[in-house]
Amino acid sequence: MSPNYPRVLPCGDSALTIEFGNEIDARLNEQVIELDREVRRARLPGVIETVPTYCSLLVHLDPVNSAHADLILTLSRLARDVRPQPGKGRRWRVPVVYGGNFGEDLDALAKARGISPEQAIELHSETTYRVFMVGFMPGFTYLGGLDPRLATPRRGTPRRRIPGGSVAIGGGQTAIGSIPSPSGWHLIGRTPVRSFHPDRNPIFLFEPGDAVEFEPFPAEEWERLEAQFASGDAFPKSCA
Repeated sequence: MSPNYPRVLPCGDSALTIEFGNEIDARLNEQVIELDREVRRARLPGVIETVPTYCSLLVHLDPVNSAHADLILTLSRLARDVRPQPGKGRRWRVPVVYGGNFGEDLDALAKARGISPEQAIELHSETTYRVFMVGFMPGFTYLGGLDPRLATPRRGTPRRRIPGGSVAIGGGQTAIGSIPSPSGWHLIGRTPVRSFHPDRNPIFLFEPGDAVEFEPFPAEEWERLEAQFASGDAFPKSCA
């Protein structure tokens, strides 16, 4: 770790950010996740909520009932002492229908990368991905570990609305969408799995530190899969 990290930065008068670095790196993300656990266990006065990201932890505060200076000292100490605990996350196998109406950018992305759509599906579904963070939209799941042969810059013109559950590629990342939303990512498939369901416990299915594998299914299976996961109560298979 750089001698400049970890560092605590103010975010207005109601939040602090604890940074461990400035890159997408599994070890940095493990430190963020472990610090998140430590802060929640400590039940620090004035802390309302924590939000883990790629390489930093955002801590929301009650500006009236929190001692800013004391919290900075405590968070700095916790960040310095944190030790990553890899392998604590769950493992998921997520069904995906690739291409066609379910992934309208698959053919163009494959052509741009000099491979066939079938090769693109194979490369995408053979990888085990790490959930680095959940955000942007409720349940939107950012995954690291994309094969570099699939890395593609985001679209020049974002779409105003894409379907919920879209599986997409943007730069060197892939992601599982949650609800219909705008997006500049390339759509390569769709999953019926509800990563966000407000009437389910847990509301958010995937968590930072989890591992995800994708399992291809033919388009003819979509209606069956959609019915299976529609209520949000059905979970994807756990990986062995």
